[in-house]
Amino acid sequence: MCTMRYPMADIAEVDDDIREHILAVSEKTGFVPNVFLSLARRPDEFRAFFAYYDALMEKETGNLTKADREMIVTATSAANHCLYCVVAHGAVLRIYAKDPFVADQVAVDYAHADITDRQKAMLDFAMTVAQAPWTITEEDHAALAAHGFDAEDAWDIAAITGFFGLSNRMAHIAGMRPNPEFHLMGRTPREKGSTEATAAFDTAGSREPADTDAPAPTETARQPSESTATRPPTTPTPKEANRR
Repeated sequence: MCTMRYPMADIAEVDDDIREHILAVSEKTGFVPNVFLSLARRPDEFRAFFAYYDALMEKETGNLTKADREMIVTATSAANHCLYCVVAHGAVLRIYAKDPFVADQVAVDYAHADITDRQKAMLDFAMTVAQAPWTITEEDHAALAAHGFDAEDAWDIAAITGFFGLSNRMAHIAGMRPNPEFHLMGRTPREKGSTEATAAFDTAGSREPADTDAPAPTETARQPSESTATRPPTTPTPKEANRR
């Protein structure tokens, strides 16, 4: 297993506002996601990163749900082979979608995942932005519009994709590893009233609670795919092969 190339910040030595941010996340989750201490060694970049994260991922306007936003991150991070973001945001996707299987399916092959046609159209657009943005035409926008997405939603999809393209690349350069806790989040049903440490949390320390009660498996529930999100495959450009 590779090790992180840059030292993580010592929480006792970071600026007060950054320490407060990190401790607020830790209080809710029971652990500090590695991305926080990785970025905290560069305070200005930490503040800018999480301010833009909140602007994109926590906004209340538009037609994208929080599950949609996490789905975009998971799919495009898989295309960029970013282990940290696939595992971390896949965990949050499972929680928001209340589906223990969706993140693995989206990371491996979203075109054949058990998601809606609307979400597939959303991911088609995101993947084209991620892999070949210069090919975007009015036809791509029209395909989104056919599923109820407007021009501002298209901007949001592209902005999320672009922002996490940066995050993916820096995670690669840093050798960033996902915390072990992420791997099990949202995979098993929880009893009502559970005080599981991962409740009400996403990777940027959202202050808004998330429902962690994933649906209990039934005889008719779909089964997880054989592959997992731990080693995302190379993803072809959507316009070429996303409907294999």
